[in-house]
Amino acid sequence: MIRSVIAAIVLVAAVTPAAHASAGEVYVALGDSAASGPLVPNQVVPDLGCWRSDHNYAHLTAQAIGAATFRDVTCSGAKTKDMYTAQGTDLGSVPPQLDALSGDTTLVTVQIGANDVGLTGFIEDCLNLLPPPVGDACNDDYIENGQDTWRVKTDALRPKLTTLVSDIRARSPQARIFVVGYGTYAPPNGCYPRVPIIKQDANYVRATLQYFNQAVAEQAAAAGVAFIDLQTPSKGHDPCTSAGTRWIEPYVPASPAAPFHPNARGMRGFADAVIAAVNGA
Repeated sequence: MIRSVIAAIVLVAAVTPAAHASAGEVYVALGDSAASGPLVPNQVVPDLGCWRSDHNYAHLTAQAIGAATFRDVTCSGAKTKDMYTAQGTDLGSVPPQLDALSGDTTLVTVQIGANDVGLTGFIEDCLNLLPPPVGDACNDDYIENGQDTWRVKTDALRPKLTTLVSDIRARSPQARIFVVGYGTYAPPNGCYPRVPIIKQDANYVRATLQYFNQAVAEQAAAAGVAFIDLQTPSKGHDPCTSAGTRWIEPYVPASPAAPFHPNARGMRGFADAVIAAVNGA
């Protein structure tokens, strides 16, 4: 699995020429809540229903590279379909995210797909306040006809990702496109009861997310665009670590952030990875 991800990243490097951000960048950020930063101070208007922070990694990246124009349309709850159609939120509808693109866009980051397969709900489903034998493991609940339903959903997402990249390129042919992966949500064996996901389920969650990120990396490579790995830099900063260390909050957050979402520290760490990629490091 790790070799497949490395191969995908190497392939991306081969097909994507190195480039550096310039002060004249027209930068558009697309994505879901992992990108928007729900509850991370400060939440911005308009579109409060998107739970978008002015300290998410896109805002920090735009500031760091001195983007001439910056449009952040990331929105909590977004799926790939919301790139193309209006998305309903608790506070009203927002336009399709691809509408933010233009012919003069030079830089795009897109982090999407987790809601298509229901990854956040999946992690919450595996919470277990009582360990076995009282509490039941969740890892065998997702096997149907001998197939892992999460992997089936992930594989069904693959063509949607390559089509999305093609559609971004069609609207913004000058843009460098970066597909962003997702962070580390569980260390090996978990940390029950600090995060109430038992060992076998923590390893299942971990493996599922690794497979998901692998698929995203492979589809970025297939589309000829760059993939930004957030799993590697977030190791040691998962929800099992201390409040002063973690980048992703547990089910009961200690910092302003949604459960199992990046906090401000995480957004800073993820911004460092995005900035490095955008600058050709």
